[in-house]
Amino acid sequence: MADDALPGLAMPSLRLEGKLAVVTGGGRGIGAGCALALAGAGAEVVVVSRQRDELGAVVAEIVRRGGHADMAVCDVTDDAAVDDLFDRLTRVDILINNAGTNVPQDFLDVSAPTLDMMLALNVRAAFRVAQVAVRRMMANRPEPERGVIINMSSQLGHVGAPRRTVYCMTKHAIEGFTKALAVELAPHRIRVNAIAPTFVETPLVREILAADPGLRAEALSRIPLGRLGQVGDVMGAAVFLASRAAALITGASLLIDGGWTAR
Repeated sequence: MADDALPGLAMPSLRLEGKLAVVTGGGRGIGAGCALALAGAGAEVVVVSRQRDELGAVVAEIVRRGGHADMAVCDVTDDAAVDDLFDRLTRVDILINNAGTNVPQDFLDVSAPTLDMMLALNVRAAFRVAQVAVRRMMANRPEPERGVIINMSSQLGHVGAPRRTVYCMTKHAIEGFTKALAVELAPHRIRVNAIAPTFVETPLVREILAADPGLRAEALSRIPLGRLGQVGDVMGAAVFLASRAAALITGASLLIDGGWTAR
């Protein structure tokens, strides 16, 4: 095919130079991977967590690889701390809304404090962080877009599972929140999407697998590709959804589940 046969067509860039990204829950696991990936694509990254030591290690690795990053020790369930964090930023272009947790328990054994804790972190904090980030994004110039939000969901935001009633509830909430926010913010040129991984071998998941010896085999039996996820499986998705290569994608949930939900 001649070079001029398709005039004007060019692959949209996956690069993120000139963008400032905030990654919550960025001290380890998927959050740390997303921070490394965005920095590797050229973004300046603010990595957020409650654990200073973990944040320092992530920032140091980003810098070692030639990227630019800073850390912010912040409990995202603390409204005042969240407000203060974003007040100190000159701009926000990308938010990876990743902070969350899971405490697998039989439904009848879930205590009120556990229920409240998971709702506060997985749902309320995600809402509040997005709300404050959007206020900052609104100050950005609208062309070609003001900002991008990526909410970290789960395959369990699409299906159910025993001993995960609270977690499924919170992640289904994130899926609905993503859709509604995407529709509301589209006129303001802010895109909102979710990433929905399967079991990814993070420190939290390894703790859960160790506590339930049969869970790994059960999970593998449900994944057609025959393996658990790795943090690297999520990193490329984060860069793609944050970039202009995903310019027409909003309100979507990108399943990274090895085929679990395709059955």
